[in-house]
Amino acid sequence: MSPRIKVLRKVSNPPVIKGFKPYGQESGKKNSEIVNLLYEEYEAIRLSDYDMLNHHQASVMMGVSRPTFTRIYASALHKTAKAFVEGKQISIEGGKVYFDSEWYHCEKCVCYFNNPEKEKPVENCPLCNSERVDKFDYENTVESNTDTKHK
Repeated sequence: MSPRIKVLRKVSNPPVIKGFKPYGQESGKKNSEIVNLLYEEYEAIRLSDYDMLNHHQASVMMGVSRPTFTRIYASALHKTAKAFVEGKQISIEGGKVYFDSEWYHCEKCVCYFNNPEKEKPVENCPLCNSERVDKFDYENTVESNTDTKHK
């Protein structure tokens, strides 16, 4: 019997950072292992703890059942606690997700933004007005991260 296919989880906002690193006298000496927080786990923490939604509301936002949301959230909390207690780096990447709109990345100010006016092309960053703007390509981000991990 094959495992059940995972339903894609909706992420409203991609993270503005790629992860966290511990600092201090002992950082990086003992624990070179990286804790990988998936995009859907990041989104679960954002919706529940940052936006203060209950699990039912957050599950509707992500397009999953409430029990599935609770499992994603519990996994995110466990990984975050492990990283804090053991002094490990957190990397935010991967997962079975889709973004609810087209997202863009500014190379100058390193911000992410979406384009609510789909009929107008994006030419400049809304924060710094730079023309160094690329479409955020989730598929290539995941593939490049996967390629470097398997080498």
